[in-house]
Amino acid sequence: MLSITEQFSIERAPCGKQRGGARHREDDEAGLLIDDLHYDCGCRKIRHEYHDGSVRIETVRHDGKVLMDEHSADFEV
Repeated sequence: MLSITEQFSIERAPCGKQRGGARHREDDEAGLLIDDLHYDCGCRKIRHEYHDGSVRIETVRHDGKVLMDEHSADFEV
């Protein structure tokens, strides 16, 4: 499994402020992809792609307010 954590300098955080932070990525080369951004202000953006092809995207502001929480499996009929 490939796992990388790297710092980024300035990007617009979910709260609207320009902040740096860290990006963590994992890839097991079999369908699992993890891409998590953690901003210095405490905001987070999380994107996980699972082996079954479903995707979860979550965006949380530094005060804990969830701005988006979607899972593609929730929409399948």
